[in-house]
Amino acid sequence: MAAGSFDVIVIGAGPGGYVAAIRAAQLGLRAAVVEREALGGICLNWGCIPTKALLRSAEVFHLMQRARDFGLAAEGIGFNLDAVVARSRAVAKQLSGGVGHLLKKNRVTVIMGTARLTGPASVAVTDAGGAVQTLSAGAVILATGARARELPGLEADGDLVWSYRHALQPNRMPKRLLVIGSGAIGIEFASFFGTLGAETTVVEVLDRILPVEDAEISAFARKQFTKQGMTILEKASVTALDRRPDGRGGGSVIATISTGGGVRTEAFDTVISAVGIVGNVEGLGLEALGVRVERTHVVTDAFCRTGVPGLYAIGDVAGPPWLAHKASHEGVMVAERIAGLDPHPVRPEAIPGCTYCRPQVASVGLTEEKARAAGHEVRVGRFPFIGNGKAIALGESEGLVKTVFDARTGELLGAHMVGAEVTELIQGYVIGRTLETTEAELMQAVFPHPTLSEMMHEAVLDAFGRTIHF
Repeated sequence: MAAGSFDVIVIGAGPGGYVAAIRAAQLGLRAAVVEREALGGICLNWGCIPTKALLRSAEVFHLMQRARDFGLAAEGIGFNLDAVVARSRAVAKQLSGGVGHLLKKNRVTVIMGTARLTGPASVAVTDAGGAVQTLSAGAVILATGARARELPGLEADGDLVWSYRHALQPNRMPKRLLVIGSGAIGIEFASFFGTLGAETTVVEVLDRILPVEDAEISAFARKQFTKQGMTILEKASVTALDRRPDGRGGGSVIATISTGGGVRTEAFDTVISAVGIVGNVEGLGLEALGVRVERTHVVTDAFCRTGVPGLYAIGDVAGPPWLAHKASHEGVMVAERIAGLDPHPVRPEAIPGCTYCRPQVASVGLTEEKARAAGHEVRVGRFPFIGNGKAIALGESEGLVKTVFDARTGELLGAHMVGAEVTELIQGYVIGRTLETTEAELMQAVFPHPTLSEMMHEAVLDAFGRTIHF
């Protein structure tokens, strides 16, 4: 094979791209990955990983403040925001280096630069110095990801109004914080800064926060956030931001907020805009190839095919759910198809969602509302954290596990959780759904005691009138 010629070229080295390249190499394909910024993509460098490091610091700080609840003594509790951020960046740097090692280990060619499709099977890459090299491949996988959406008048400036990138490296600790948007990104930053002491307000244009979650779980989370001192404004929108910098890296922002009760203005020193994302589709040469793009995302079929032979799109650039693990599994699936295997498509309803706020939120499958709308006769089971011995021992008695079953077949349609460590627990239900487990197998399974996972068992039992401990 000639130099610059590959079986697979992956554009973008995020959690979809680098995984696709590694899996292709494992299957004996000559693979290359083109990355314009940093290995690991947004998730590893500016998203999933560094935010979790920040949230872990906030969690430890919260526990230290509760030392007396555990019979312990701690005085002079405080935090150094610069040190918290430095730890977060160090974690991201360590893992980014690990991605480079994995690609080298699997003999994936890494090319740093900006890629543009010059044909269905050819890619021009421009490096930092302006030099251009042309690559060819039997198949090309677009894994270019997405970036923060900006609304007119609400654009981030890095000073008074932040995007997620600014919030990951804050130049100050907010005192009065406004978060626009209550999806995972908005709620996680609201939780982080709120736990560290910021007076936090969240504005959500829809009728409830965490709108993709089950309504009962959203309501439970809202109650907990309110108890923590957070102000939640639903069915509301920020229509204008009057920025008043003080010339010293601070100042104030007067936000005009429209609610069902009218219009009001409030002053904040910091605003975080978390109003969604847009796909990175510009400059790729998609138009010339006839690739269909809708609402900034590449349109694909169940196997991530774009309609142009040999050209695939995975991850955030291909649309929701915008989750790293979805991108990774799509990358594996596409690599296996290119290699001639017959993998199953990645089903959106089988992909778990996790939000790492306090309390955590996790789910998989259909909400109760969507299950009923789809025509299912449902059985719903619930179990509260207050009924679980391990939760009480941990001092984490606020939470809920909810299961949704098809009443006729016993199929687990969905599972929804809010509370401590539910982002770790949800995988049990994910495996159950993947194996097409019914209520019978779940009820017969033996869960260890004392664990938080026992609540998963009890929520199943409750759906069928058999719960024991509540």
